[in-house]
Order: sequence, then C-alpha cells, then structure tokens
Amino acid sequence: MRLKLTQLLHLVEEMPAYRQLVDELEQKNGTAKAVVLEAAKPYLIAALYQSLRLPMVVVTAQPEKCRKLYEQLLTWSDPSQVKLFPEPDALPYERIASDASTELERVQVLSALADINGEAHAPLVVVSAPALMQKTTPHGDFISACHTVKLGMNIEPFHLLRQWEAMGYRMENMVEMPGTIGHRGGIIDIYPPTSDLPVRLEFLGNTIESIRLFDPASQRSLTSASSIAIGPAIELLTPLLSNRAELEQVLGSINLSGCSAEIRQQFKQELAMLLDKQRPHNMQFYAPLFNKDSILNFLPPACLLVLDEPMNIEQAVDDLEAQASQLRTEKLERGELSPDFPKPYFTWKELEPQAPAATLYHGKRQSRG
Repeated sequence: MRLKLTQLLHLVEEMPAYRQLVDELEQKNGTAKAVVLEAAKPYLIAALYQSLRLPMVVVTAQPEKCRKLYEQLLTWSDPSQVKLFPEPDALPYERIASDASTELERVQVLSALADINGEAHAPLVVVSAPALMQKTTPHGDFISACHTVKLGMNIEPFHLLRQWEAMGYRMENMVEMPGTIGHRGGIIDIYPPTSDLPVRLEFLGNTIESIRLFDPASQRSLTSASSIAIGPAIELLTPLLSNRAELEQVLGSINLSGCSAEIRQQFKQELAMLLDKQRPHNMQFYAPLFNKDSILNFLPPACLLVLDEPMNIEQAVDDLEAQASQLRTEKLERGELSPDFPKPYFTWKELEPQAPAATLYHGKRQSRG
C-alpha cells in the first residue's frame, strides 16, 4: 500500500522562505529560483502544487530521474492528478512502430493539460528533456477534435464513427482497450483514453437514448452518465483530420531524389497510405511532417513550469540534438532519408521562448558558455 503524505505538506507553509517563494510565483510574470536538497524536491514541488492549485509541469534532465520523481510525487500528491509524459520509443528518424502504452500516456497528459473533460483539475506533469524536446500534435488540432456527447443528442451514428476514426480510434469487435470503438445495431461502444471505463451509447434512430459506463472484461453496464467527453486517441492527428488536398501539399513536397531505390519505394508506399487515411505501422516516423508544437504549447496561461537543474536540462537537450544530427547525417549518406525531412524535435533555443511566465528554477538559471 502506498503511503499518503499529503497531510504533511502544510508544515512548510509556516516557513517565511516558502511564503516568499509562493508570493514571487504568484506575481504577474513571476519567476523564482530555489536551491533545495535533492531529497526535499518532491516535498517542495508537491507543496507548491497544493498551494498554487495551478497546472504544473516539472522538467528533469534524464528519463531515469524523471520516473523516480514521478514515483515520489505519487506519495506526496493525489495520484490521480500526477502524470508522466514519457519519451518517444523511437530514436529520431527511426522507422519503428510506437508502443501503444507510451502513446496512450502521452495522449492522456495532453488531454489533461487541455482539460478536455472541463473539470478544471490541475494536473502535475513530470517530463524529461527527451520528452520535452519532442514535437507533438498542434494544440489547435487537438482541441478542435475534442467534443462532448450528451444524452438526447441528435446525431447520425455512422457520422460519429467516422469522426472517431479520424481521431485515431480503431474499430474492434469488442471494446476492451482505450482508443477503440465498436458498433452493433443501435449501439456504439467507445473507450476514450481519458476515461477509466469504456462507454456504451444506445441509439433510437439518430437520438442517443442512454449513455452507460461498462466493465471491459464482462461487457456489462455499470452506471449511467448524462454526457461523456471524447478526445483524440492518438498523438499524430493531423494526417487523419486533413483533407486530401492538404495532405497532397505536405506529402508531395518531400524530395526523394537522394534516397536509395529501396527507401524511395518504401516512402512512396507509406505516403500513399497516409494519403488514403491509412496508418502505416511506423506512422510516428512521419510525425515531423505534421507535428509543430511542444507540450509547452498545451499549458494554459495560468500555470507553473519547474525546471529541475536548468543547466543540466539544457546540456541534455544539446547532447540529444548532437546525437540526432549525427543520426541524420548517417541516414542521408546511406540514402535512407529525404534531405528536406523536418526535424522531429526542438532545440533548447527554440524551447526557451515557449516557457510560461511563471517559472521556478531549481539550481542555477544562467546558460552555459
């Protein structure tokens, strides 16, 4: 059983230095610097999260440290609000299929920051430098895809199914996993990534007569609901949401002249699949053609960004950029990559201006050099 230490967080509020830190962060465009012992960082972060009641993103340099901090914060905060934004499975420019659980976690974090359920529950997100620098789906595309289905709503069932397939949901005979949908007669099942349970919609004609949560194992209905928020099921949304003309403009601009005959053929086959709204097994490889934002673009105006040892984060981003540049050079030399293929990540100089007004720096703030 996990210990619950949230009742100890109020003790730090009696310290003048902590009250001053909170005051500084609550100022308009407030930034602050705090130097604390490594063991005290989870406590301080959880205390600030409780005091400020704002969405918070904590950035660490390395994935290992990120996961450790995430585990610690689960003890100090409400576990339902603490989230981990994982790194992508593939190296830059690598053609492999994404792990479904990794993509699910990333979508859940983006959904929480976008507050698609409208519950105004401020999430506490922990992210490593590799995950921070990875480009993600445009915030506008993500938000525009979100919608709410309500009891009594008039909507054609097949329209809903087409809409959800364009948001990345996969059609299955039985809905048991997040990101899937099913249809039989006047019933549609859907399992949104943000829902603890799948949802069953029963139609009379084009009218939604009932909305029920159900057990994915037994498939039996559990409780009724008056509405359900539906968000994207995948991170790479744009190629599924775009029309053919828009896709042709993006996909037709790729220069394959420097690629080997085998790679050129692979590109053509997979680009044809994307044009037909199909999803290649290595679809994430093509994300840089469409993904333009970072997780920072999903932060609301009132939020807090915590940089845990900023110089180490900057160093980690720079190191990863150097490794990615080397990989790109090698692939270009082997004819495995289009010369104008966009980068799948942001550099530190590109990320810094995206930081929100309220930022807490753990350790030295100044840049290296």
